[in-house]
Amino acid sequence: MQNSPVSSLVGEEYEVEVGPVAHGGHCIARTEAGRVLFVRHALPGERVVARVTEGEETSRFLRADAVTILDPSKDRVEAPCPFAGPGKCGGCDWQHAKPGAQRRLKGEVIAEQLLRLAGLTPEEAGWDGTVMPAEGDKLPQGEVPQWRTRVQYAIDADGHAGLRKHRSHDVEVIDHCMIAAPGVSELGIEKRDWENMASVEAIAATGSNDRQVVLTPKPGGRLPLVELDKPVSVLRVDEKDGGVHRVHGRAFVRERADERTYRVGNGGFWQVHPKAAQTLMLAVMQGLTPRKGETALDLYCGVGLFAGAIADRVGDQGAVLGIESGKRAVEDARHNLAGFPRVRVEQGKVESVLPRTGITEVDLIVLDPPRAGAGKQTVHHLATLGARRIAYVACDPAALARDLAYFAERGYKVRTLRAFDLFPMTHHVECVAILEPVKKDA
Repeated sequence: MQNSPVSSLVGEEYEVEVGPVAHGGHCIARTEAGRVLFVRHALPGERVVARVTEGEETSRFLRADAVTILDPSKDRVEAPCPFAGPGKCGGCDWQHAKPGAQRRLKGEVIAEQLLRLAGLTPEEAGWDGTVMPAEGDKLPQGEVPQWRTRVQYAIDADGHAGLRKHRSHDVEVIDHCMIAAPGVSELGIEKRDWENMASVEAIAATGSNDRQVVLTPKPGGRLPLVELDKPVSVLRVDEKDGGVHRVHGRAFVRERADERTYRVGNGGFWQVHPKAAQTLMLAVMQGLTPRKGETALDLYCGVGLFAGAIADRVGDQGAVLGIESGKRAVEDARHNLAGFPRVRVEQGKVESVLPRTGITEVDLIVLDPPRAGAGKQTVHHLATLGARRIAYVACDPAALARDLAYFAERGYKVRTLRAFDLFPMTHHVECVAILEPVKKDA
């Protein structure tokens, strides 16, 4: 007997009451039959018509867009961006929500993840429940913070620049990104023809006037002659090895934080919001309170932002070890930290390099892992080093909560947690958790 084909539900519409916000830029709703919907472009408490965008009869849940708002929330606004909305650009999740509501929604997601994955209430995490806007991001209604200093443009089959649609390789062609920083917008990427390119990344440093584009050609595609509206360095991604190579201009941009200049090469990682590096550095330093002569680890250290700040505070008698997997980032970190003789930077994965260092004791640890988090093995190793304070910088509240649970298993509790809205209009949020060892009863 043949199995009957699975029936797709894409395009089906359901009238639903929208429930709570969930991690990932959507809200949860249920159909009358009890089927779970993850609904984008909706807000809690609304009644909407939700059109299915992904899912089949056998799916555990369906993904959907709110295509008609029957009963709007008081937090709803008209999306200021013409490219935001069902079936359009996937970059912004909350263009349809007031800025204060966006921050509340992010706070609710953090609280839910902490409770579900770490068993912590906000009070137990030392968090007041607020998500703080970055300096300068509180703007009149209808105005959007122009914060994105790095924009990865996708290129369609006709050579036009745009942004990916949600969970899709399709390109929404745009003439302007409202959240792009002025230094990105002034390059005029959207006005040019990018035939033979797969993507164009635009970078506008905030610590200098450095501007950079990183070109990724289609297989066999030739590089165009790049003539933009402002002076710019050009790099390209090699289709064979994925390496980034300089075409002309500087291979790096100069960024600034903690009154120091940091070189960031080959399109390497630096916080995207212009205020983010300084905001997170201060939160980490205030939480760790480094003392003269202390030793510290900076894990997933990138180009050395936190290592430099700690080294400055522990002084000549202190010592800092940074570990970073990216080869170019390590080169930049060593360059950026060359003025600190007692700072060392090792290249490799944290879980591989840290055990080889032979370090058995350290005063302070800062870790800023990728979105997936540090993981159980690394967290359990860190807990054996006896640090008096650990600063955990997280761009994903679920990964943070999982790792906080692992730390708790090994005797570390959260002292304070702070959350920062460094990605306005999106569901992303940055957290800084400060941990310390649980005091043992005498």
